[in-house]
Amino acid sequence: MDILEIYHQHSRLIHSIYNSRLKIQVLLTLRQGKAPLSKLRSITGSTSQAIIPKIRNLEALALVEAEGYEYRLSTLGRVVANEVKAYVTLMGGIASHQQFWVTHDLSGLPPRFLARIGDLQGSHIQTDTTVDMFSVYTHYLAIIKEARYIHGISSVASPGLAQFLAEKVNEGVPVELVVSEEVIGILKQEPYAGHMKALASSQNFQVWVTGESLRVGLTVTDRNLSLGLFKRDSNLYDSSSDLFSDDPDAVAWGEDLFLYYRRRSVPLDISSLF
Repeated sequence: MDILEIYHQHSRLIHSIYNSRLKIQVLLTLRQGKAPLSKLRSITGSTSQAIIPKIRNLEALALVEAEGYEYRLSTLGRVVANEVKAYVTLMGGIASHQQFWVTHDLSGLPPRFLARIGDLQGSHIQTDTTVDMFSVYTHYLAIIKEARYIHGISSVASPGLAQFLAEKVNEGVPVELVVSEEVIGILKQEPYAGHMKALASSQNFQVWVTGESLRVGLTVTDRNLSLGLFKRDSNLYDSSSDLFSDDPDAVAWGEDLFLYYRRRSVPLDISSLF
């Protein structure tokens, strides 16, 4: 059946849940475990007169059940509550950094990662200003400096960053990069070639090459995430604005994105370049 037809047939039911703050809060609270009316009142900041009719409605829908003096989710209610949580998390991730998303090209983020954009709501956006023109770069170097390992995706090259990464490799920090074929062409030239030759035999340095167009700049370490994107409707990478996070959910999101692109790439024999 067409999804719009399903919505038309069941719109009243859908709206009865998603248009009710109290029902959403009850479902999300009970998703964490059973709760008495007093706890539901406290969390929602409402009176018994306001919340009891909402609970009764959820009971009538077979989403909530009474157990003694407490309430719990039914099996069906847990399914609905999980979907509500996913929707709230998604919208939170969008709303938290809406300006960043609307001004950048998101085509480098596969659908499964866009669906998990809520994992990034604990992040912050760092932007260069006329007063601090190197804010993003300085913040980026700070997270790299303390990294125990570095995983990156890049479709652009920076001499300063290349030197810094080479130093980290020489310090014993494992570095893995996924790059585009265009970047490989640049790495064959100076000043990059010198670093590449020096690192060719290092067990701590690996490069993976993809034939895909990379529209994302990513660095993920054991504790931090840095995400950069191309400007919207432009072929220019926006180095003046990055999303940074040390939130475990965001770091896990970044690591998964790195692994996604690495699986679609082939390892590079660096010594074969020279």
